[in-house]
Amino acid sequence: MTSETSLNPIIIHRGSPRVSLEVLSSPSFAHLSGYQRAPSLKAKATKHLDNQQDPGDEAVHNAHVETQSSAAGLASASLSFTSRRSISRPPSERDSFDNSSNAVWSLPIASAARAEDYGYNDSHQDIYEPSRSPSFISSIHQPYESVPDTDRLNPKIPVSVTSSGEQQSVNSFTCKSRRDIKRGRWHWLSITILVLAIYSTVFSAIWLVVAALKPRYGGFINTTTGRLSPINASTLTAAFAKTIELSFVTVFVAFIGQVLSRRAIATRSKGITIAEMSTRHWVTQPGMMFTNWESVKTAGNTTLGILSMIAVIVAVLYTTASDTLDSPKLKLGRFEDRLLYGRVATSFANASYTEGSCQTPITIAVDDEHRSESCIEIQYSGQAFHNLNQYLGAWANVAESNNKSTDLQNRPPPIAMLYDNTTVQGSWISTNQTMREVSERYGRIVNNVTMAMPHSGVFGASQLPQNGILQPQDFSGLGQFFMGASVPSPAVNVLCVGMSSAEVAPLVYEKWPGALPLNPSTWPLDYDLPTAPDWLNSTAVDDIFEFGERYNRRPPIFPKYPTKYNTILNTTIEYVDALYVLAASSSDQYMLCSLSVSMTPNCSTWYNASISGGAIWSQCEDPNDSLAYSKSQPNATNGFREKDWVAAAFYWGVTVDLNGGISDSDDSTARLLTQLMPTTYSLDPALPSIAEALAVMAGPTLLTGSMDSPFVHFFNYTAEDDVFDHPVFQQFPATLAYQDYASGGNQGWQGVFLIVLVFAFLLNLLCLAYFIWFGDLVNDFTEPQNLFALAVNSPQSHQLAGSCGGGPEGEELRATWYIDVKNDHCFIKDGNPEHEPLLESPYIRSEFTYKDTPISNSYSKLSRHRSSIL
Repeated sequence: MTSETSLNPIIIHRGSPRVSLEVLSSPSFAHLSGYQRAPSLKAKATKHLDNQQDPGDEAVHNAHVETQSSAAGLASASLSFTSRRSISRPPSERDSFDNSSNAVWSLPIASAARAEDYGYNDSHQDIYEPSRSPSFISSIHQPYESVPDTDRLNPKIPVSVTSSGEQQSVNSFTCKSRRDIKRGRWHWLSITILVLAIYSTVFSAIWLVVAALKPRYGGFINTTTGRLSPINASTLTAAFAKTIELSFVTVFVAFIGQVLSRRAIATRSKGITIAEMSTRHWVTQPGMMFTNWESVKTAGNTTLGILSMIAVIVAVLYTTASDTLDSPKLKLGRFEDRLLYGRVATSFANASYTEGSCQTPITIAVDDEHRSESCIEIQYSGQAFHNLNQYLGAWANVAESNNKSTDLQNRPPPIAMLYDNTTVQGSWISTNQTMREVSERYGRIVNNVTMAMPHSGVFGASQLPQNGILQPQDFSGLGQFFMGASVPSPAVNVLCVGMSSAEVAPLVYEKWPGALPLNPSTWPLDYDLPTAPDWLNSTAVDDIFEFGERYNRRPPIFPKYPTKYNTILNTTIEYVDALYVLAASSSDQYMLCSLSVSMTPNCSTWYNASISGGAIWSQCEDPNDSLAYSKSQPNATNGFREKDWVAAAFYWGVTVDLNGGISDSDDSTARLLTQLMPTTYSLDPALPSIAEALAVMAGPTLLTGSMDSPFVHFFNYTAEDDVFDHPVFQQFPATLAYQDYASGGNQGWQGVFLIVLVFAFLLNLLCLAYFIWFGDLVNDFTEPQNLFALAVNSPQSHQLAGSCGGGPEGEELRATWYIDVKNDHCFIKDGNPEHEPLLESPYIRSEFTYKDTPISNSYSKLSRHRSSIL
């Protein structure tokens, strides 16, 4: 049963210095069950106010209270208020009330029933300070209802100013969140964070794999034929590394925000601390770890703090780690076994091919018969004298040092030059017997040395396009490569034996019976010399040089004795497999030297190329050398003399004036060689021997003879004069280490940066798994703008009392906090249940009533989550 009764309002007259408050009439609620009449209240204000008027402020306020009864016996009142001019501020003690301004305020009955709580005392009839007792809230028998007009009359109730400049009390202030605290999986921000997490995880994984595997880019990156230039490759690597770093920082900061925000909302979690909220700034501003060291000490031992410190290391060092381990840089790789191709155009030491390959501007029309011969002689002489000069220079350094030795292995190695920009270094081989041992066995001076030179065809093979070896010029002159080849090496044996004049006589034509007078210009063409099968005269050194029918070798024939400091060359080269030189010293002693060449299987050839030049050398008689030709060809012969070399060497001997003694030319070369003749059974530790010097001078014939020759110890082709019209290509085993652009550090210690890349990937993977697992995003309350909005709309707390000026410190950094939601309003809640807010908020005072709103639903779900390890 309902009834409607018109009530007379409570009238407050503002027409005199005194304000009276009286109940004019009261409705009857006796018929309502459980109702108690509120006493009539008359209050008169005796406090005089300052005389202050607002001219023209005449207002007529009509209030009508309409009350509707219900079965529960409750009365509700609605207040209608009209005014010609609104009160722009609460009245103060300086306000004066007089008859020139009349105002009427009407109060609801429910409010009048507790008027003393607003400072109106019935017994004393005075206006006094509003009561601060918290019992005021609990004593009201109905839900709190803010009345803006009465709040503005009380100067002790806080007043806020709206964006439009209008004043309103805190009690009338409402802050219902406009948006939900959770964003769905398909929200643009959720998708953006997920995409960044995927990008950062995938590329950090790629960067980690590249740094670990250290791939080589070969021809892909170079300055000539590469698809990518080195400078562009470096730029792209740096750019991608920077994007990985930025995306990592973005994703990890979002991860921190999600972990803390979800933990703050979850009622069964441990809450969050200010120190933990500062971890996001460690990642974005690593320097804050030093300026806010107290926060680091507080949060550093937590799981999230440890992860954040690792993320700081990653964020600071990721670009450096990428530049060290991922950025392409010139790097010499490991040796790789390969089959390479070499060019074959002739047999070894083919004189006709060697002459035809010599470059000369003299045309056939000018000199058809001797143009090639003259060219190769000039080439031989230039290279021979250059090599001898360099070799003697090395000996000069030895003579001035303490590195003197009679052991051939410890004496300066033979040297040469190829194409004027490649240094050649040979090897002394067959050194198992010393000179003293051999000399004592034969009872005379025996100076026997064998010099092996690298196979010069390897140099040509390194240039062939079929082998795909990147040259130094492909890397702006900064590249280089090392190449080892399992091929035979040409070796020259120089055997010099000391002899007396009588022992040499069987070899000197002038001492033969019936010898004709010597004419050097017509020797030996105009002389009737014995031919095969005549084995000529026997000598005292037949067993040393293996002369005679027993050894199937004819001895040499010299036209005359050379005078002192002169040499004579054996020019009767038919049916011989060696070149012979007879030298005379100043003491009327002679030395017969034989020079023979064979292919030795006990060596391998190595070549190093760089923009400044190259170096090619032979590595011989090394039991650990897996590339030795004898390892790939165990049945290869050793010591088989190459007869073709004798014809090529004859031009060499003539051009270096080894035959000058036939006309007593007293040539400087011969003088030097005769001065190097040993005088004892041992090598001179401060001087090279004549055998060593002749071997070095003969080096160019070995290099020229092996060029375009087979890479095996035999010639298994059929061609006219053993010269091909078109070269063929022959395979040979090799190993190759080349310097090209590759990832990975250049020094061993740089591998420590791999840890940075590992942690970057693991943290990215953790963040990606986190975002995929939860899907949606919670509003990040740790972001400054969100945190500020949350803080200014939250009550004050005892936990931070005194920190408003200097900031939190000590235990304040460890204090726990939660985020609560009531009536769609989000605010920070003290994690200590014993603390009450210093300044109450209407959202704290009001009774929470669950409403089916998006924010309430989201909070209800999020608050039930359990606390995680993070």
